[in-house]
Amino acid sequence: SSWSDDQIWNLKRGGHDYRKLYAAYKAASEHNGRPTVILAKTIKGWTLGSHFEARNSTHQMKKMTIEDLIGFRDRLEIPVKDEAIDAKLPPYFHPGKDSPEYQYMMERRRELGGFIPTRRKVSKALPQPKDVSYESVRRGSGQQEVATTMAFVRLLKDLLKDPDIGKRFVPIIPDEARTFGMDSLFPTLKIYSPHGQTYTSVDRELMLSYKEATDGVILHEGINEAGSVASFTAVGSSYSTHDEPMIPIYIFYSMFGFQRTGDAFWLAGDQLVRGFVIGATAGRTTLNGEGLQHEDGHSLLLASTNPAVVAYDPAFGYELGHIVKDGLRRMYGENSENVYYYLTVYNEPYMQPEEPKKLDVDGLLKGMYLLKKAPRWRSKRVQILASGVSVNWALKAQELLNKDFRIAADVWSVTSWNELRRDGLNVDRHNLLNPDKQIKAFVTKQLKGRRGPVIAVSDFMRSVQDQIAPWVEQDFYSLGTDGFGLSDTRGALRRHFKVDAESIVIAALHQLAQKDVISNRKVKKAIKKYQINDVTAADAGNTEGSG
Repeated sequence: SSWSDDQIWNLKRGGHDYRKLYAAYKAASEHNGRPTVILAKTIKGWTLGSHFEARNSTHQMKKMTIEDLIGFRDRLEIPVKDEAIDAKLPPYFHPGKDSPEYQYMMERRRELGGFIPTRRKVSKALPQPKDVSYESVRRGSGQQEVATTMAFVRLLKDLLKDPDIGKRFVPIIPDEARTFGMDSLFPTLKIYSPHGQTYTSVDRELMLSYKEATDGVILHEGINEAGSVASFTAVGSSYSTHDEPMIPIYIFYSMFGFQRTGDAFWLAGDQLVRGFVIGATAGRTTLNGEGLQHEDGHSLLLASTNPAVVAYDPAFGYELGHIVKDGLRRMYGENSENVYYYLTVYNEPYMQPEEPKKLDVDGLLKGMYLLKKAPRWRSKRVQILASGVSVNWALKAQELLNKDFRIAADVWSVTSWNELRRDGLNVDRHNLLNPDKQIKAFVTKQLKGRRGPVIAVSDFMRSVQDQIAPWVEQDFYSLGTDGFGLSDTRGALRRHFKVDAESIVIAALHQLAQKDVISNRKVKKAIKKYQINDVTAADAGNTEGSG
């Protein structure tokens, strides 16, 4: 060969040879008809010197020696003098704005559309929906039984009609739109497809048949939660990337949200995404026909680990209305915040009450408010805190305690255990740093002067309710649905997990007996009276909307 030893030693591996890389990329970009893979052989740590190159310890190497820096400079022919090299603070080199390298990079940037992606911290504030949009959930359902999932879909329909903000909403559905009653949106909003509808749908004879269109609004993703949360992230960050605030409404089986794609939800928080995530068919005993695979009793707990998530577990439609209204204000109004909302809704129909005339909206948004006071004349008292679908069990327990045991119970609707905990943590931090200016947590202030033990219940694990225990000054006892889900009637499941109305009564009596307010004999009598250990003795409950 006519090559010298130096020429041979200076040969680069293909992955480090710029001409070969350019030629390979050019050939690949000009080839049509099938995908092209470029295999490029490289050395890990290339140009960093003998201490780094091709060594498995590269990730453990934190600093370069003077010798390494000089070798790096020489290898890449960077014009930096020896005396300028400092091991602790190596100099940065800029070739100059007139250099060919800089000019080439700027030219490529311009050709590609500018310096993107870029982040905007602030985008334009959106006009807030008119009050009429919330009227359907505020007036209740009368004698008709409606699940909170249906109440939310009705609210969404009304928001979509708002002339100012309606076009900003983007419903995202990863699975069964009809399960959530969202098929009624198909004819008007249509399902987005870049190619339009290229098939004849099997349900074409139905009024609510599938309709795809290039100008469709709904993102119907199929069984693809990973793709759906990616869509949620793209839509929810559009205020920053495109200066066009959009409002993603991502609705899914609550079991398949934070559990299945929790890392992607963390990414959404990292990217300062805004929008609404709806965990439908929530509750370990409420979606009662699909066993341990679908029955969610812990998504609120998983959501609590994400600093960006504001999580609520509303019981009634009017609560949903206030939460959504406040969420739109916080995320899309003036001084918008980098949070997104997680709302759990249920598929069990029950009568949705009209919004109370003197509703404590501030308490509702902060996490809890007094829903129904107990009769004042009872001396023996308890406080029942419940969220979501369990508020109905608490109201029934209130009646049983009064009728069967002459015990008064105040019923509180806890819209957010998670937000109450956050408030408590903030108070703890304040008190730690301000010993002369001690303050109380919101839950502590709400329960101030309220007599009797606190019984906390939900259709989720006890850990969800236990989040607020450190700031409850009364005796505290939680009931929850710890364990795998099961398939049975709602009543049997609630009796099994000991969260039904009768179990709440037993818990209240037990706590009173612990303080010698009543005798243990009364607790035993109640256990026998309600056949509390017999799941078949429980009222089957409403079977509508079951899985």
